[in-house]
Amino acid sequence: MRSRVWGSAAAVVLGGLLAAGCGGGEKSTGSEGAGKAEDTVSGAYPVSVTDCMGAKTTFAAAPKKIVTSNASSLELLLRLGAGDKVIGTGFPPGKGTLPGTLDAQAQKVKVLSQSVIPKEKLLGSGADLYIDTFTSMGSMGGGGMGDAPTAEEFKAAGIKHIYLKSTACAAQSKSPVTDLSAVEADITSLGAVTGTSARAKELVAGMKEKIGAVRKAVGGTAENKRPTYFFFDYDAGTKQPSVTCNRQVANAVITLAGARNVFADCDGDYKQVGWEDVIAKNPDWIQLGVRDRGSEAANKKAFDEAEQWLKSNPATKGLKAVEEGHLLRVGSEQTTIAGVENADTVEEIAKALYPGKVG
Repeated sequence: MRSRVWGSAAAVVLGGLLAAGCGGGEKSTGSEGAGKAEDTVSGAYPVSVTDCMGAKTTFAAAPKKIVTSNASSLELLLRLGAGDKVIGTGFPPGKGTLPGTLDAQAQKVKVLSQSVIPKEKLLGSGADLYIDTFTSMGSMGGGGMGDAPTAEEFKAAGIKHIYLKSTACAAQSKSPVTDLSAVEADITSLGAVTGTSARAKELVAGMKEKIGAVRKAVGGTAENKRPTYFFFDYDAGTKQPSVTCNRQVANAVITLAGARNVFADCDGDYKQVGWEDVIAKNPDWIQLGVRDRGSEAANKKAFDEAEQWLKSNPATKGLKAVEEGHLLRVGSEQTTIAGVENADTVEEIAKALYPGKVG
C-alpha cells in the first residue's frame, strides 16, 4: 500500500503500488512498488507518475484541462488549489456535501455525467489529463465501469490517463490497508503533477500530525483490548449488509483510530454478508454509515433512520453496541472515500472510543 518517489535533476518519478494502470506507458525498470511517499521538488518537470504495473506517464508541464472520474479526485484537486484546471467530472458531489468554499467551487465544475463518463464524451472533452478513481480490474473495460477508452484511444485524443493509488486497485493489493500512506501518496503525486507540491506537503503534514496524535494516545492499548467495530453502510441497503473489508480505506481509518474492524478477515474492499455474520461478530461499536444529504437537518434524519432500524430490527436490536448505545454518527464519505478527511475521521472515532485520551 505504499508508494515511492524517485527524484533526480531531470525528473521526479512518483511510484504507486495502488495506481492501477494497465496500458499505454513505458515500462519502468527498477520500480519496487513499495515504500513511503516522499516530498517532491516543487516545479520540477518533467514529472513521471508510475503505476503499480510499472508503466509510467510523464508530464513535461502542468496539465491545463483536467477531467476527474468522480468527486473524490475532484475534491483532492480543489484542496490542492488546482480546481481552476478542472473542466469536467463524473459522479459529481451533491450540493452542500463538500466543506466550506470547496462546495461552491465544486458546483461550478461542468458535470459530464452523473455516473461514469461515457467514452465518447470523455474522449471529446478537450482534456489533457483524466484522473481515474476506478479499478481497471485487469482490463480497461472490465471493471464494471462501462466501455472505457483504451490506452491508444486516450493517446489519440491527447489525454494522459492516471489513477488514484488509494482507490484504483486497492481490492487487488497483496496486503490489508492499515494506514493512509496511499492517500498521502495520491496527494503528493497530484501535487507534483499539477505544480502544487507546496500545498500537497501541507495537507500531508496535517494528516500525519492528526494521526500521530491519535497513535500516541491509544498506542498503549493492547490489540486484543481494542474495541471491535462495524461500519454499517445503511445506504447500501439493509436486507443484506455490505461490509468494508481489509482492502478498503475504511479499514485503515478504523485501525488507526484504535479499533478492530470486525470484517478485517475479509480480503477485498467490500463484501455482502448475512445479518447472522454481523450477529456472530457482535461488535462493541457500530458506525452509522450515512452518505451526506447536503444539509445538517437531512443528515440528522438519515442518522435517526439508521439508528431506529438497528434498534427495531429483531436481528440487530440485541447487539452489544445497540444495547449500550455505542452508535457513532460519522458520515460514509469521509470514512470510505480516500481523502484528506480520512485523518479527521480517525480523530473523531478515536475521541468516541477513548474518551479523555484523545484531545
